[in-house]
Amino acid sequence: MSVQLNHTIVWCRDKQKSATFLTEVLGLPSPTRFGPFLVVQLNNGVSLDFYENDGEISAQHYAFLIGEDDFDQVFARIRGRGLQHWADPGKHRADEINHNDGGRGVYFEDPDGHLLEVITRPYGSGG
Repeated sequence: MSVQLNHTIVWCRDKQKSATFLTEVLGLPSPTRFGPFLVVQLNNGVSLDFYENDGEISAQHYAFLIGEDDFDQVFARIRGRGLQHWADPGKHRADEINHNDGGRGVYFEDPDGHLLEVITRPYGSGG
């Protein structure tokens, strides 16, 4: 059996603002329209499909595995935007990054309060 994640819906207040935020911070191509969605395509074939919702939005967590060189660029964009960032998901270690599993990682929020994370090593990979 072969099972792969293909896409997930990201609930947001303003799909243009939220999708553009993600593509700009991560250095991805601009989002594309598909029906009522704005789609952000990731390099592994998975897409995040942004969909506007007027109701309550429950914050979700999205983690992105990136390269070491990419981390420097993404982290510079996070700091350049003056975004709050943390080394941990509980937001106790403000203005820090982590070095879990011998890599680097940081957490930050998108415009709708979703907790985004970039890491350079998968958890449990050692190091």
